Amino acid sequence: MNHSPIGLVLSGGGVRGMAHIGLIRAMQELGISAQVVSGSSVGALVGALYANGNSVSEMLSFFKETPLFKYNFLTILKPGFIDTDRYFEIFKEYFPRDSFASLEKDLHVVATDLQKGEQQFFSEGELIRPLLASAALPPVFSPVELNGKLYADGGIMNNFPSEPIKSSADYVIGSNVSAVGELHKNALKNSIQLTGRVTSLMIYAINRKKLYSCDLLLEYKELEKIGVLDRTGIEKAYTMGYDLAMETLERELRQTD
Repeated sequence: MNHSPIGLVLSGGGVRGMAHIGLIRAMQELGISAQVVSGSSVGALVGALYANGNSVSEMLSFFKETPLFKYNFLTILKPGFIDTDRYFEIFKEYFPRDSFASLEKDLHVVATDLQKGEQQFFSEGELIRPLLASAALPPVFSPVELNGKLYADGGIMNNFPSEPIKSSADYVIGSNVSAVGELHKNALKNSIQLTGRVTSLMIYAINRKKLYSCDLLLEYKELEKIGVLDRTGIEKAYTMGYDLAMETLERELRQTD
């Protein structure tokens, strides 16, 4: 793994994305640092905090303290239950300079242009609104307007955005928190569980080729037991990510020595 520079790709996956933070902690403990980061949805948020130089504890605090469902953030004026723009001031506390240029690492964030039906990458200019857009999962969160266009969750079009870093990284580490493992039939008892499983399978199928083009891929199949919006799973997902990352990275380091 003694390559330079290292690229890090972080998938979408809601609360399961706390496993990304576990990976980052493992990387730091083993002296591994990525110079370029690309993320979708929650992966964009974790990637931005990492690129901003925030500590692991600060990253966890960001997700624990940011209210996912706040009564006064509810809206009937926009498509979506929650007004995503209301999160701007919360994000401003973590990213006061609100620009990609202020980050310590090269960051690429993907969002979905709802009107054109295309993905859009952001890597310069203002930072917070592209982050909000990338994580605005419909229909829970309202789309975000950028340059006169409506954007939503990056995972709709690209849940594993490895494209921007292929040309700038010699070694690519991928972290996929939307992996699909085998489920017992009892896990598919209602419409919500069925819809979630089908969505996961579709996302996985679309991104499979890119996943296996990484030099090192971490997939946490146990995470499927944690709900995408289940805030009680934050610590559990983080620990799963750390444990698997330490085991995988240490094995990789031994093989490359």
